[in-house]
Amino acid sequence: MIVFFLQSQMAFTQNTPKAPVDLVYPLLDAANSRWFFFNSATRPFGMVNLSPDNAINADWNAGYRYEKDSIKCFSHVHCWQLSGVPVLPTTGAFKGHLGANQYGSKYVHEKEIIKPGYHKVVLDAYNITAELSSTTRVGFHQYTFPKSEQSHILFDFSTFLGPSDTEKGHVRKVSNQEIEGYAIMAPTIRRPKTVTVFFVAVFDKPFDSFKGWRNGQLEEIGDLIDGARIGAYVSFATQAGEVRKMKVAISYVSEAQARLNLNTELPHWDFEKTAQDSRSDWNQWLSRIEIEGGTDTERSRFYTDLWHALQGRRIISDVNGKYSDMTGPERRIGQIPLDEKDQPKYNHHNSDSFWGAQWTINSLWHLVYPEVTESFVNSMVMMYQDGGLIPRGPAGGNYTYVMTGASTTPFIVSAYLKGIQGFNIEKAYEGLRKNHFPGGMMSKVGYEHNTFKGGGIEYYIERGYVPHPLSQIRYGFHQDGSTQTLEYAYQDFGLAQMAKALGKMDDYKLFMKRAENYKNIWNPEIGWMWNRTLDGKWGEPVDILTYDHGWEEGTAAQYVWFVPHDVQGLIKLMGSRETFTKRLNESFEKAQKHDFVSGKSHDKETLEELRRVYINYGNQPSIQTAYLFNYSGAPWLTQYWSRQVVQKVYSDLSPNFGYSGDEDQGLMGSLAVLMKAGLFSVNGGTSSKPFYEISSPIFNKVTLNLNPKFYPGGKFVIEAKNNDPQNCYIQSAMLNGKALNQSWILHETLVKGGKMTLQLGPKPNKSWGSKPEQAPPSMTAK
Repeated sequence: MIVFFLQSQMAFTQNTPKAPVDLVYPLLDAANSRWFFFNSATRPFGMVNLSPDNAINADWNAGYRYEKDSIKCFSHVHCWQLSGVPVLPTTGAFKGHLGANQYGSKYVHEKEIIKPGYHKVVLDAYNITAELSSTTRVGFHQYTFPKSEQSHILFDFSTFLGPSDTEKGHVRKVSNQEIEGYAIMAPTIRRPKTVTVFFVAVFDKPFDSFKGWRNGQLEEIGDLIDGARIGAYVSFATQAGEVRKMKVAISYVSEAQARLNLNTELPHWDFEKTAQDSRSDWNQWLSRIEIEGGTDTERSRFYTDLWHALQGRRIISDVNGKYSDMTGPERRIGQIPLDEKDQPKYNHHNSDSFWGAQWTINSLWHLVYPEVTESFVNSMVMMYQDGGLIPRGPAGGNYTYVMTGASTTPFIVSAYLKGIQGFNIEKAYEGLRKNHFPGGMMSKVGYEHNTFKGGGIEYYIERGYVPHPLSQIRYGFHQDGSTQTLEYAYQDFGLAQMAKALGKMDDYKLFMKRAENYKNIWNPEIGWMWNRTLDGKWGEPVDILTYDHGWEEGTAAQYVWFVPHDVQGLIKLMGSRETFTKRLNESFEKAQKHDFVSGKSHDKETLEELRRVYINYGNQPSIQTAYLFNYSGAPWLTQYWSRQVVQKVYSDLSPNFGYSGDEDQGLMGSLAVLMKAGLFSVNGGTSSKPFYEISSPIFNKVTLNLNPKFYPGGKFVIEAKNNDPQNCYIQSAMLNGKALNQSWILHETLVKGGKMTLQLGPKPNKSWGSKPEQAPPSMTAK
């Protein structure tokens, strides 16, 4: 079945190249991962992400799951800690009140078509062909029914859906072609407050009846049903092959706002036009990067990775800029500022943590999609003005306090330093600075909703490290002092660079001093970073492969390399460039035995025996490691190991494999794109002059089409001559016609446009880029 699908999808040649959108393989890793991972009928960052759900009652192992044989519903929201508005067309005696396990339908992949912006599937139990597409805020359904005296479309607000239960539903009949309502989605352990999803559903043909159910029992409802465990459905008779269309718009503000979204974005009933518009929209976004060379599979996987980089972190504001602010004790409706054309200046966003973003979307979005970066920064600053903190992973207008540290500091700082400055810079700095002190994000660990203690920032400021264990009390998740120490030091360095650029020299000196705190958990006796306890002693027993216990979602063996801002300082701690290179290379040799990951899927990644590893490219803590050789005089090892990681971790094109863990809403998709293009940033662009490190691209030619509103250069081309799987080593490099003898390039140079030519070969040129003065910049002098 999978082989047949791949053959049909990959039947193209170099002579008849497909558009980037037609190379996307939406089924990548679709048997694994989370509620919000799979996407089909959605736009870039779309509020609506409409798709079938094969499982509905969990955050993990729910949503679209390739190997499950039945569809429970089509729901409109698949997002970090958000879900909502599940629907399904049925025929025959109505059984929606009996629950999704009863009213769901078998289906087969042979009758399924999935493309960016479009999903088609046949519900075998009802002989209904369902087609799905969308605009940014409106789901568009096209159902082809069999002959039936009893055809229905149900709206189920009695079900647990993805990460949260449905606390209450409300549905009202507006006319015999329109219903409206809302669902109140219950709090979760991550999102501490409810979220209300409002909707308006309109039908191209009248329905005959409007009915409902409550607590599993059918109920006569008139024109309204409201309360817990309720649902509603419309019924009508259909002829064989009759097509019925439905548009469902959503809003987090009100039904009126959902109707505004509907009328603004989708005023017509042309389903094919909407699907084609979605295809064109996706193709325009994906075409920002053009590639030549590589195999059919490599090109398809590249654009699938890029597609995922533009997913997950969703828009939550309406077409006119209204949004729901849940940062205070009461829900408040806010308004994004409008431009001279009365359009919102940016969008408000929902996203998982920016933990690990420094090595992923920091580089990809800032470089290729700077307008997206600017929108996200504005959204964060607006949330600071609303609720008093710049978030690190907001959900539905709520703070979630996901993960640890001030993980959005490098994102905002690097944007500013790269010239993306269309936001309130003073407010942004004010909010970032607050996060680095008691009462800010560095005071909180994961999902610490009610206290400001788990972050240990007071200890970090006073002692220069966060002890582990901090306390017998677990204030939240991820209370891992050693990781927090390393993160805080890196984030302090980034904030110092913004302070300096703004002329705040006292802050610059303060944060630069704190940026050296990573040294305080270097244990010279064992030669690794290690836990320090409350009494200042080294933690015992020592086991550098212990997962967690001071090391957030990783091990000390992985975190020893987590000094992105001062690799040269870490090299000095280890003794020499040669020692550093030897130890890092040994870690890669060990990691190669398990393909550089902790299992090929998240359920394997959770097994203790698979977590005891030196490097794991299935999660964020050590995904920068292949590029550290550029700093230690061995860039040929960066070229070699980055190619090996791409081949083993990011080359599959199958529903069963893809990201070897959690793709994390665009983070790992972005990483794969960067590694395949041969550009990376170890410090996430937080230097006073941001730069990119160079590795060996897998394609013959990569063209970055730059946004002219931000960057003047038009295009930057990376050309790799004599490129093939064996020829991974850079022999020489040219930048705009001049010899380039270092393994890095300034951001300001790249965005002026031009061309970098890499001559590749089968053996390493150990003299290229290997001199100490040719290494990329670090906080510590070379």
